[in-house]
Amino acid sequence: MSTNSLNERQKKATETLDGPLLILAGAGAGKTKTLTHRIINLVHRGVAPHEILAITFTNKAAKEMRDRVNHLLSTDTSLNVPISFNERPFVSTFHSLGVHIIKENSRILDIPRHFTIYDRNDSKRAVKNALEELNLDPKQYDPNKILSIISREKGDGVSSVEYAARNLDFFPEIVSKVWQKYEQQLKKDKSLDFDDLLLKTMLLLRNNAAVREHYAQTWKYVHIDEYQDTNRVQYEISRLLVEKHRNICVVGDIDQNIYSWRGADIQNILNFEKDYPEATVILLEENYRSTQTILTAANSVIEKNVMRRDKKLFTNNGEGDKIELIETYDENEEARTVAEKAKLLIANGVLPEEIAVLYRANFQSRILEEAFLRKNVPYQILGTRFFDRKEIKDVLSFIRLALNPDNSGDLSRVINVPPRGIGKVTLLKILEGKKNELSGSMQEKVGQFFRILERIREVASTEKPSELIKFTIRETGIESSLKMGDPEDQERLENLREMVTLATKYDETPGEEGIEKLLSDAALATDQDELQKPQSAVKLMTVHASKGLEFDYVFIAGLEEDLFPHARLNEEHVSASGQEEERRLFYVALTRARKKVFLSFAAIRTIFGAQKVNIPSQFIADIDVALIERNSPDQNGEQARGIKAIFIDF
Repeated sequence: MSTNSLNERQKKATETLDGPLLILAGAGAGKTKTLTHRIINLVHRGVAPHEILAITFTNKAAKEMRDRVNHLLSTDTSLNVPISFNERPFVSTFHSLGVHIIKENSRILDIPRHFTIYDRNDSKRAVKNALEELNLDPKQYDPNKILSIISREKGDGVSSVEYAARNLDFFPEIVSKVWQKYEQQLKKDKSLDFDDLLLKTMLLLRNNAAVREHYAQTWKYVHIDEYQDTNRVQYEISRLLVEKHRNICVVGDIDQNIYSWRGADIQNILNFEKDYPEATVILLEENYRSTQTILTAANSVIEKNVMRRDKKLFTNNGEGDKIELIETYDENEEARTVAEKAKLLIANGVLPEEIAVLYRANFQSRILEEAFLRKNVPYQILGTRFFDRKEIKDVLSFIRLALNPDNSGDLSRVINVPPRGIGKVTLLKILEGKKNELSGSMQEKVGQFFRILERIREVASTEKPSELIKFTIRETGIESSLKMGDPEDQERLENLREMVTLATKYDETPGEEGIEKLLSDAALATDQDELQKPQSAVKLMTVHASKGLEFDYVFIAGLEEDLFPHARLNEEHVSASGQEEERRLFYVALTRARKKVFLSFAAIRTIFGAQKVNIPSQFIADIDVALIERNSPDQNGEQARGIKAIFIDF
């Protein structure tokens, strides 16, 4: 295998194979390339591919790493392997790894192999039901807030029993009672939520020495990407997996830790050398993505943070264009200007998909979307997942229910899809086990529904996933119902046909494993997965959603104090640690760009119906003025409408 394409530090990382290794990789520093070459070096050294584990955070990153490893293994002629050799390392997200381990140990955990994975909506519904069972008003006690607390506690490795044992105040006491009801519903439905996939995996590894030994022997070399984003449970899973051999390689960037709000603990990467005193540490600072102008700006912003390891990104890509600052009167003018500049870039030959507009808060997307529509600029908002579409969820619910008849959520969702005259009263009696109290005609309708599920279950055990999807669409009556509908129904039918196409990639997996993999992948799908379907459009997304992506041209909108950096409604000022995370978030936004960055802000913005006069973000002032061009002429050769007078006192 040639390592000529690696720089000296990357090469050192790929050749440091035994013991703990910390790779501090700056944005665009080729970390995936480094990891994949390190894995191939292990195989060259005689390590069996199945003894290598690589974990990352997103499906997109896992697929990219898996594809690169497979390509390198397939094309490396220096590997002396038999023709039939098809072993591959286990490359996965943390959640997919959890599904794998739980399914392999389902008997020990007393969990059926065909357990259902609750998505966020399923969990919210169950929490709302729990509140109602406790005679508490969901309008007074927000299910989303309670669910977030439960999720955060599970991410910290806390069970409902441990939480209940604390000395709780009024609201935490309510959370505890709801949590206990929520767990009862999960158990009744034979389901797990996202956090359970990690928590139950951690507890299994911690409490069962035989299982821990099994995986220690299975994966002797463990790689963890984006280590700065691990929470307590993910950290523990990692520690337990490498406890015996201590062959752990983690890759991360302290400056890209932006998920503390969902439990990511920056101390995990800061304390790596305390956890593994014998660790080797390698810094990757050469950037292969951006221009030096972009990197100089990013360096000057992030160096103000205290909680970090000093590093400075550099590149051989050249200085590049200056950063363009767009000063506008209000959010309408900002959105219009961004859309016009994107349109001009496209007119000059830039592919729409190589342009991204990033913003700090979701509400900013509405005005931007309106502007892109008015200017007739193709756009795609990251956020509508294929697997979130109603028709897709309906078909998956039918299949999940056929495999796991105890799931009340799936039963409630599809028992009357398409309409078959089964109402809420009938559903309630079914859920309470009182089917015998139904009238004769209603018993026949219900019986027909359950016979459909039986036929789906039979097909699932004998046919490929794509054939099972086809059968389900047809057998349930969804296909004929949509055929008779309006143009929107025709579009839904096309989505279902796309689902059949998508399912073919699982057809080669033996037995029922294919449909199990499809169901778990659907449950664990993220917004970024939508980008794997090529679409020639400007991408609109939050900065958080852009993590791991890159574009030629990046607009960062709404750079105003209290918006970016963001101050929450109940905070007068951003805390010191919050300020550092906001600065890391801006650093991430800057380093998504390859060629040019546009920064925009509005002097006046309407939020919650009230107009507010804004101060430009402090992050703009962190960048050397020599790197910035202000008020560039627009496409008509006219000077963009300035707002300097508004800021004369600031």
